[in-house]
Amino acid sequence: MINVIIADHQAIFRAGVAKVLAVEDDLRIVGQPQSPDQMMNALERLRARVLLISTSFMPLFSEIHALTTRHSTAILVLAESGDEASPFIAMGAQGVVYRSINGPTIVDAVHRLARGETFVHTPNTAITEISEDLVGMRVRDRLSEKELRIVAAVVRGYKNREIAMQLYTTEQVIKNALRAVFDKIGVSDRLELALFVLHHRMLAHATAAVRIDNDPPRPKRAGLGSSLNSQLPSHLKM
Repeated sequence: MINVIIADHQAIFRAGVAKVLAVEDDLRIVGQPQSPDQMMNALERLRARVLLISTSFMPLFSEIHALTTRHSTAILVLAESGDEASPFIAMGAQGVVYRSINGPTIVDAVHRLARGETFVHTPNTAITEISEDLVGMRVRDRLSEKELRIVAAVVRGYKNREIAMQLYTTEQVIKNALRAVFDKIGVSDRLELALFVLHHRMLAHATAAVRIDNDPPRPKRAGLGSSLNSQLPSHLKM
């Protein structure tokens, strides 16, 4: 059994990736830390084979790398759009994926790292896969610019109140818009929406490209260029 820790500050993405990986018979999610203290504790106690970690934890990378080396844990960095993969590999990570990654590819990445291989996701070269994602393309075309922005904000973990502030509208308007989005896509809640985006590369790329002015600044990190909780947090509910 391959034990996996998912460390990401975005709760809905964490939950979505966990759902995708947990379907595999040989993968087991042993922790979903969202803070540095939780992550370091999980690494020390849970002895995972693969650590999927977002760039928000990069200021602690030297301590993380020391622990993962001691416990033979492979590091799979979850990078943001615009980040270069090579600096993460140079720092000691065994793999790099981006938030636009789809479900089958992230499963493949975890399996490869568990076997001692490296993996670098190259989303910009996946033109064929994007063009073949007809479902994702149709959904993208059905969404208005405002709806796509709302979907992108939901996937990034924003609450309805925060999305309303970004769009200079009311929380009730956002709730109504989300219901319309759910109907268009055929999902019933925010987690299903995140899973749908994760499984459809065309839609994942479209939401990853949306600029949200209130995105929190990522921590500065030396050497880099610009770029399972059973209960979901309350902001993941309608």
